[in-house]
Amino acid sequence: MVSSKGKEFNVYRGLQRPLIFKSLKGKFIYWGMGCLLLAFVCAILLATLIHVAIGAIGLIVIALGGMFFILSKQRNGLHDKSRSSGTYIITPQFKKKLSR
Repeated sequence: MVSSKGKEFNVYRGLQRPLIFKSLKGKFIYWGMGCLLLAFVCAILLATLIHVAIGAIGLIVIALGGMFFILSKQRNGLHDKSRSSGTYIITPQFKKKLSR
């Protein structure tokens, strides 16, 4: 980018790292928002159908349970990966032909 005086400035293009909010990273931010929204909806339903105290208890149980689940999934990484240990020997299925 060139300014009016002819000097050049770098243009800021982004963070180049995952977004972090309250120790949640990347897609887990959306999972956390969805969990809290689900907890509020369930609490409203429980409070109107059964009792206000049960709605409050449901809100706490669903929100904390969901957040513990999300934090445990986040420890495994942003993408699902298999973590297998050991030595694997992969044999080739095709052999190269010798040309004459």
